Amino acid sequence: MRRSRGLSPGELGRVAGVSENAIRYWESSSSSPQIDKLVAVLRVLEAPVSAVVAIDRSDALLSDLRILAGLTQPELAAAAGIPTSTLAALERGHRPLSESSAGALAVVLGVSGDDVRAAYERTRTHPPRTTRF
Repeated sequence: MRRSRGLSPGELGRVAGVSENAIRYWESSSSSPQIDKLVAVLRVLEAPVSAVVAIDRSDALLSDLRILAGLTQPELAAAAGIPTSTLAALERGHRPLSESSAGALAVVLGVSGDDVRAAYERTRTHPPRTTRF
């Protein structure tokens, strides 16, 4: 996308407010961006998060729905009116999902309450993700 817009890594980084090295690392898959930095870059490229994040909504965990919405935990928590610590626990499946939290998250994420509850259930029963070395 960057190349198709005729931008160098440095130019894209400057306009998006991230370092040139960060752009290079992301493009080479040496590191992954934080969602807020990715969103800043995608705004410049006029592309949605789904253009670079391949998550099937039917398999999405609760945190995946947040990522697809381009939100950090603090941003989603604030918009949904729940503490960030509560959202973090929900995204780990360590806290029960209340109907009020499911509804608030659904509104902010732009999905149905059923989608939030299904993503939470997948989160709760999903084996932990591991880091490959």
